Amino acid sequence: MTVDTAAVPGTAPAPAAEPDLETYLGNPHDPANPVGYPALLAADERGELLADGERALDGYGLNAEFVPRALGGRFDRADRLAQVLRAVFRRDTTLGVGYGVTTFIAATPVWTSGTAEQRRWMADLLLRHGKASAGYNELAHGTDFGRAELRADRAGDHFVVTGRKEMVGNLSRADAVTLFARTDDRPGSRSHSHLLLDMAALPAAHRRHLRRYRTAGVRGVLLGGLEFLDCPVPADAVVGELGGAMETVLRAFQVTRGVLPGMAVGIVDTQLRTVLRFALDRRLYGLPVAELPHARTTLVDGFLDLLISDCLATVVARALHVLPDQTSVYSAAVKYLVPKMLQDAAHRLSVVLGARSYLRDGPYGIFQKNLRDLLAATLTHASAAVCQATIIPQLPRLAQQGWRSSPAAPPALFRLADPLPPLDFAGIGLSARGVDSLTATLREYGAGPGAEPAVARLCGVFTAELDRLAGVCADLPPRDRTVIAGRRSFDLTDRYATVLAAAACLGVWRHNQDAPFLRDTPWLLAALSRLAGRLGIDPGAAPDGLERHLFIELLERHQDNRSFDLVNRRLAG
Repeated sequence: MTVDTAAVPGTAPAPAAEPDLETYLGNPHDPANPVGYPALLAADERGELLADGERALDGYGLNAEFVPRALGGRFDRADRLAQVLRAVFRRDTTLGVGYGVTTFIAATPVWTSGTAEQRRWMADLLLRHGKASAGYNELAHGTDFGRAELRADRAGDHFVVTGRKEMVGNLSRADAVTLFARTDDRPGSRSHSHLLLDMAALPAAHRRHLRRYRTAGVRGVLLGGLEFLDCPVPADAVVGELGGAMETVLRAFQVTRGVLPGMAVGIVDTQLRTVLRFALDRRLYGLPVAELPHARTTLVDGFLDLLISDCLATVVARALHVLPDQTSVYSAAVKYLVPKMLQDAAHRLSVVLGARSYLRDGPYGIFQKNLRDLLAATLTHASAAVCQATIIPQLPRLAQQGWRSSPAAPPALFRLADPLPPLDFAGIGLSARGVDSLTATLREYGAGPGAEPAVARLCGVFTAELDRLAGVCADLPPRDRTVIAGRRSFDLTDRYATVLAAAACLGVWRHNQDAPFLRDTPWLLAALSRLAGRLGIDPGAAPDGLERHLFIELLERHQDNRSFDLVNRRLAG
């Protein structure tokens, strides 16, 4: 790979000229590639973000992917953004988090609630390869933003910021910081505001960098903090209304939660590819390891988990455009379930790789790095418990009306090649209001004429589960309908998210009948059966040869160097 050092800062390629990032990054196994696995593993050992990797992404103009097209960037579709960043995560999670995710999270509140001037300033900075960071977390309160103590007090024609943020990615080198600050001492949801800070304009004497935290995964990410010491900040730094940060968070986080899981699918794509390569090269009992029953089943299960994760991630990303009033639930569900499924898949694959899954160099060294990085990356921005706590208060209303009477989702939600309406950041709903069109797709297909009998039977399994959930959720006591609910409510969100995943798989299969592989029924039957098993429900006997059919698909993709996700694209190398 040759890093393009002649890229023009402040510009993004025209749509027809957009480069292919997979091709641009080159063969990951080439020791001469400055962003190949050997260089990435060496940087990880040093605890550094690979400098050549950052220069490469600057040359590609990756920041333009986070900037709306109306402001000169390339961001117009949430599902496309996840696909582009998936190429980075397929290569190196540390680069994906340290270069991309932190900036994306920081910019989204500005696109959601910022003034025209703030949006233009942030866009210009990112298109010049600037870095942005989002200062939310405080060690004393974690993700409980409502108790954040860093404060910004009005002082004449400006604000004075006092306090600290710890364990924030890229804060020590950010050009811009979206800061979550207390601006009112009164309790309630109007006590905090976002501030957009130009770090170059702040007086150095009034801020102090805190120590960097070392991590087991994504070792190169600069995770540290910043303390503000009576720091003057212009009054026009406030993003949106004074006291309106929580409302902005509720909208902006739906976008980030809806996109990040789709990026993370790339990590397990590499894990599966690495283990399959080993399993084909290594022989035991006169056979390639891949042909041994347990290993073959594990590989196929990993393939299915990746496909299921991609179905849910892609559908939720598209829902931000198609069903923005319902994504408060969907975005939390995908951010909870997909990381969990990807982590489980990676750990099962490590059994096939055996002792080599611990090696930190050599031909399979990328596996252990990804295993560590995956856990850290999937915690980024919102933990599983936070996402589940977002769903719990909406369960009773969904149970009372949404799961029985919602209209089915429109085909555009699932047709991967269809255009999407513009993403209206400020128009995303704060609550689903008891409507769930995604799971209604299961009921509609199962009861419709001409349904594939085996598919309809499995749809019935999930609609029955949804009916059971409705009965339980409708009778939840008051305490178990809040964020301080007990374990039972959290278990209900897990089961509900699994049903959502089944509906996403069904919709992708049903509405992409012109797409090779996606139109085939075997992968859908296997995916729905696997999700039923996850619920502890016997899906019934699988058709003969189903596992072998999927294994052959896996082998063909590996031999053609194609990705294992829904896009099924050719990779570099």
